[in-house]
Amino acid sequence: MSQTQPTTDPLAVAQAVADLFAALPQVEAVALAGSQTTGVAEPGSDLDLYVYSREPVSVADRARLITPRASRLELDNQFWEPGDEWIEAASGLAVDVMYRAPAFIEAQLDRLLVAHEASVGYSTAFWHNVLTSRPLFDRAGWFVGVQARARQPYPEPLRAAIVAKNWSILARTISSYRRQLEKAVSRGDLVSVNHRVAALLASYFDILFALNRLPHPGEKRLLAFAAQRCSLLPIGMTEQVESLLRATAVGDETLLAHVDTLVAGLEGLLRSEGFLLEKLVR
Repeated sequence: MSQTQPTTDPLAVAQAVADLFAALPQVEAVALAGSQTTGVAEPGSDLDLYVYSREPVSVADRARLITPRASRLELDNQFWEPGDEWIEAASGLAVDVMYRAPAFIEAQLDRLLVAHEASVGYSTAFWHNVLTSRPLFDRAGWFVGVQARARQPYPEPLRAAIVAKNWSILARTISSYRRQLEKAVSRGDLVSVNHRVAALLASYFDILFALNRLPHPGEKRLLAFAAQRCSLLPIGMTEQVESLLRATAVGDETLLAHVDTLVAGLEGLLRSEGFLLEKLVR
C-alpha cells in the first residue's frame, strides 16, 4: 500500500497553513503575498502569509498550530510586524506568517488613498501588498472587499505628495542625502556612506514608482521591476544605479558624481511630467 508523499508545492503548503488558522474564530482572513503572488518566486523563496484577526492570536495558539509542522521555529518575532517564522519539516519550505488587525491595513489604505500621505521611501508598499495578495481564507468576504477598494486609479494628490516629500531630501536641502554623503566621504565613514546611499535610493524609487502611478513593490528586485513595469524611466537608470553601488563599496569621491548623475536624470523626468522643482537652498 503506497503512502501519500508530503507535498512540496508552495501553494498547497500555504493553503494548508491557512486552513489551520482558519479554524480560529477570531481570524477574519489569511492571504498569501510576496514573491509567490507576483510571479518572481525562485526555488527557496519564502511563503509570506498574512493572518488578519479581529482579536490577537495568542502565542500559545500559534505554537500549537505551528510546532508539529516545523523542523525549526522562531516564535513571536517582533522585528517588524509581529510574526512567526519556521522551516516546514516535510518540505523544507520557509514560511513567514505576519499578524495584522483588519483595522491596521484599513488605516494604511486610508492614509494613502484618502488622506494622500507620503512617507520617506516605500510610501505605497502596503497598498501593493494588498493588491498582490491572494486570499486563501476569507470568512465573510472582508479581504475581498479591501482588495476591491484598493483597485483604484493612482490618486494624483498622492503622487504629488510623494514627490514633494522625497525630492528635496535627495540633493536640495541643507541636510539632504547628497550633503550627508559628501561629509561621510570626506571623513572616510563607510558605514555612514552605505546608510545614506540606501536611504537615497529608497526615496529615489519612491518617486520613480509614483511618477509611473505604480504602488511601490517593496525592497526586492527594484531595478528589474522598474525596467519591466515603468514606462517613465530616466535614460541609463540601471547603469547609473549599479555604478553608484559599486562606488559605494569603496566610498571615494567618485560616489558623489554618480549621485549627481542619478539625481539629475530623475530631475529631468520630473520636469517632463510637469513638476516644478524650485531650488530650496542658495
